[in-house]
Amino acid sequence: MRITTGIKGLDEMMDGGFPKGHSVAVIGSFGTGKTTFAMQYIWEGLKKGEKCIFLSLEEDENSIIETAKSFGWDFENYLDDSLLLIKLEPEDAGSSVKRLEGEIPQVIKEFGASRIAIDSVSLITMLFKSEEDKRTNLFALSKSIKDSGATAILTAEVDPKNPNVSRDGLVEYVVDGVILLTPREMNNRIMLTLKILKMRRTKHSREVKPYEISSEGIEVLSESEIF
Repeated sequence: MRITTGIKGLDEMMDGGFPKGHSVAVIGSFGTGKTTFAMQYIWEGLKKGEKCIFLSLEEDENSIIETAKSFGWDFENYLDDSLLLIKLEPEDAGSSVKRLEGEIPQVIKEFGASRIAIDSVSLITMLFKSEEDKRTNLFALSKSIKDSGATAILTAEVDPKNPNVSRDGLVEYVVDGVILLTPREMNNRIMLTLKILKMRRTKHSREVKPYEISSEGIEVLSESEIF
């Protein structure tokens, strides 16, 4: 079964969408549209009558609602019944860690969401001091999502020294798929490009494709070529 992303041009690159139950990392630098990608994915689920969870470490509930509204996505209309917005506070690491270890896995299990978006997993790993704690808790969160049966997106920042991998180099190993968003300077302008680095148990395009972010969200120009 395929889970459509709601992103025009992307589903065609994956034989119809994400395989059901997959967790997919969307990795990119600032300004590449990672949060927009995650919101658009959740909006697609809400339109289809699915239950969804959006967990954010960057924007509070009102900010998420207003950002979504700027693209024409009425998150507010679905709150609590079909949509849970969860905000963690990176500044209060102790409280956030306790919620990640206790409350949030239980919420994921009980709410019955078919779609989950986490924005961003890079900030989650920053809550933990040691590499072992980062790895252990990221694997535990991934297992909670997998056990729930939901199909999930986890956004992550790239490593400043290597824009092809995530900042911690961890999320790639706990997910089923990786999509890389990259800005390129071409002809004196910035072009945004997308490529699917991996997607387990499905055929997918390995071409690099341009994409645009408009007032209606992200669109992958799957018929276009990059020169």
